[in-house]
Amino acid sequence: MTEHVVVEKDKGILTLTLARPDKKNALTNAMYGKLADAIEAAETDTAARVILIRGQGDMFTGGNDVGEFAAIAAGGGRGEQHVHRFLRALVECSRPLIAAVQGRAVGIGTTMLLHCDLVVLADNALLSTPFVSLALVPEAASSLLLPLRIGHGRAYEMFALGETVSAKNALDWGLANRVVPLDRLYETAGELAARLAAQPVGALAATKRLMRRADALAAQIAAESECFAERLRTAEAREAFTAFAERRPPDFMKLAS
Repeated sequence: MTEHVVVEKDKGILTLTLARPDKKNALTNAMYGKLADAIEAAETDTAARVILIRGQGDMFTGGNDVGEFAAIAAGGGRGEQHVHRFLRALVECSRPLIAAVQGRAVGIGTTMLLHCDLVVLADNALLSTPFVSLALVPEAASSLLLPLRIGHGRAYEMFALGETVSAKNALDWGLANRVVPLDRLYETAGELAARLAAQPVGALAATKRLMRRADALAAQIAAESECFAERLRTAEAREAFTAFAERRPPDFMKLAS
């Protein structure tokens, strides 16, 4: 299981489990590739009527693997970046997407929820998008979707200050459909997935297509990705990732504006 993603299929439900709990389920390039492969394949798989994404251990995901980002910021080779395939797969997915989230959901762990049709949070869930703190910018079309969902002020605070959102606030703000006790998280998400799997798949796909502007989302992702790549190569990013590795606060004020 080198990709650290467990893929299971049963009764019309394709379950994708982030399985790197010793590293906070931080997403590597290989994991993005495995997730993209599974979501893309579901488009032509009649046995995959619903997709459920969840994480092993005590958190959903700590976000992107910072070590890989640090290598890029230091001038290392990029190679094929499967995150772009993963984001495109989320945008183009016609199957209902459900997320079951416990503990922390950092960065992409929160922004991918904006592409899910149903989000179930455990009562201990904490959502955050600390991109600016790493000298980066939002991704996954979240710079468009998050302000539309929760308003500019709240979205800016999440992006610019990295403010953490509790499960209760996430529900109140429309970022989630359910908040349940931790021990009922997978059961509740599974029940919702089973209900969707019993619905007419064509009608579900048509409804999702009408509710989402895939072309607008793809264009926003492209703009974000270009800016994201530029930011990774800045002095600010090098300072952010060096500070992370040295376990100290970054000092951006020493850098020229």
